[in-house]
Amino acid sequence: MAQAAPTPGGMTGRAGRAKGSGGFTGPSGLPDIFDTRVHRVAKVAIPVVLGLVYGYWAAANRRGGGAITGWNILFGFVTALAFIVLCLAVARFAPLLKRELHSLVKSGFAGAALGFLYSQSGESVLRSAAVGVATTAGVFLVFFYRYYTREDGEGNRIR
Repeated sequence: MAQAAPTPGGMTGRAGRAKGSGGFTGPSGLPDIFDTRVHRVAKVAIPVVLGLVYGYWAAANRRGGGAITGWNILFGFVTALAFIVLCLAVARFAPLLKRELHSLVKSGFAGAALGFLYSQSGESVLRSAAVGVATTAGVFLVFFYRYYTREDGEGNRIR
């Protein structure tokens, strides 16, 4: 029987031998269906798309259903740019930290982002801070559990 040739994306098994469709490459055991170029592009494209959505959402919250103005559009683009830069920085530098700080940085970013969006809707600063802290706490628990169950004490991945 003939087997399919390996794809350029690296559909190889754990031992490095080529498999047909459905070969597994990652430590999670999930199939790797994209090549490395797609992953490199996605590392930048996803934060950019999320940032544009975030900027539009913040601008829409700020105008409160009123007319769209030039200042509102500028606010949306500046907010999107700040989100993109911070998201790329968190994605680049957070994995270099220990699992506790790694979880805290990512969850702090999520909480601050949601708290800022909430503040643009005209709510009080205290309520916005409470939403941000509650979001940070919830996301921290999820990320900490994920990293705690997949790393040892020194930050090495457990297989």
